[in-house]
Amino acid sequence: MLRRPRCTLACLACGPFLLSIPAPTASGQQAAPAPEWFTSHGGSREESHGHYILECEDGGFLQVGETGFVGSNARILVVKTDSTGGLDWKKEFGTGNRNMGNSALEVEDGYLVCGMLNRNSAILKLDKDTGNIIFQRTHDNGGADAFENIAPTPKGILAVGYRQAEDPNSTFFAYGRGHITFLDEAGDLIRGQSVDTYLSQAYRVQATGDDFVISGGTDDALQYGVIKIDASGDVLWNRTFGGSEEDHCFGMDLGPDGSIFLGGHTLSGTANWDTYTIKLDPEGNQIWARTRGNPRGFNPTWIHDETWGIKATPEGGCVIAAGTGDEYSYSECNGGVCSDQWEAYVVKFAAGGDLEWQETYSLGPGQDWAAEDIDLTRDGGAIVAVDDSQFGFLKLSPFNDPPTSSGDLDASGSVNGADLGILLGLWGTKNPLGDLNGDGAVSGGDLGVLLAAWTG
Repeated sequence: MLRRPRCTLACLACGPFLLSIPAPTASGQQAAPAPEWFTSHGGSREESHGHYILECEDGGFLQVGETGFVGSNARILVVKTDSTGGLDWKKEFGTGNRNMGNSALEVEDGYLVCGMLNRNSAILKLDKDTGNIIFQRTHDNGGADAFENIAPTPKGILAVGYRQAEDPNSTFFAYGRGHITFLDEAGDLIRGQSVDTYLSQAYRVQATGDDFVISGGTDDALQYGVIKIDASGDVLWNRTFGGSEEDHCFGMDLGPDGSIFLGGHTLSGTANWDTYTIKLDPEGNQIWARTRGNPRGFNPTWIHDETWGIKATPEGGCVIAAGTGDEYSYSECNGGVCSDQWEAYVVKFAAGGDLEWQETYSLGPGQDWAAEDIDLTRDGGAIVAVDDSQFGFLKLSPFNDPPTSSGDLDASGSVNGADLGILLGLWGTKNPLGDLNGDGAVSGGDLGVLLAAWTG
């Protein structure tokens, strides 16, 4: 199992003073987005480590993870900022020593946060303005267990994760048994079921129409695993992807046309860990797969390139959030930057899998960074969760076209039933393609815009 860097240097809130400048691009590639601002917010423990970030409907940002070390003194940490990274509030939750915050979902009247409290799967609903608890529920699914991700259902919430973890202190791959849980709107149990035939750890879930796509890792993190289930939990299909060595799947997102994007890292056919990105069609058939790594040009034998987050982009491509650096006694330096300094690594792929741009970001020598997650922002840019031993918030300038207001989602030249189908498939998400009125969510307001533009 790979090890992740634990940064030892705390970073100051840095506003616009980023030292990383996008490098010249190769022929045929686009320029990488420049950083607009960076700030970080910590918790009460020695370190804080974020796992998930989202842009909120009010234009601010929410990041979820933990402060402290799981198995020692960790607490769930949730940080809410305004649109420029200024602190709105931060909250810590949990007692004992095994508490983790894994992801979040914004709903109309709060933020749903999922993870682990005292070795049990947990979901909390927080007030948007204060971060105070509206409800908190824990569910003992067996052994050390946790919820990794959640999605809305007509009857409440679908939570995915694992039970019976062999490594209960791991914040990444716990070597458990894949499990899904149906909850009502108050977080109370409706029923749960095992999916460990397909997934050792269910890591991400998204709704697609009335069904759900779930991704994660297979036994011993040997392959990427993906299943599609219906609203009753019946498995419609399952797929696995990877090579002869370990393949760790941590990110998933769905494109406007239902394409499935998977992100993680691999040892299969590589000198060391490389980012491993896959695009599937809506039925789970592979369209393309790409490995990329070592963007700073060091000896690849020693470099880890590890993807933790992925987002589909409106034109059919995707962007991944990763970290790059080495963890060995070996060190190599080039232009004042050394291989044992970790940097945030962001890569943009076009719809057909071509590399559009890649870039590393940091504050300069002596400041270890790794990108832990990414979300697209309504201005066409992105917000990146950065591990700098605190919760780092890195805002990237626009690199996507901002949302269209025409309603012609399939670019056919008219607004009709096909566009309505795309909009309904994006319902409840923040996908910029479907956010026709620019309010940060795909909802009734966007339906009104589309119907007003209807041309038959």
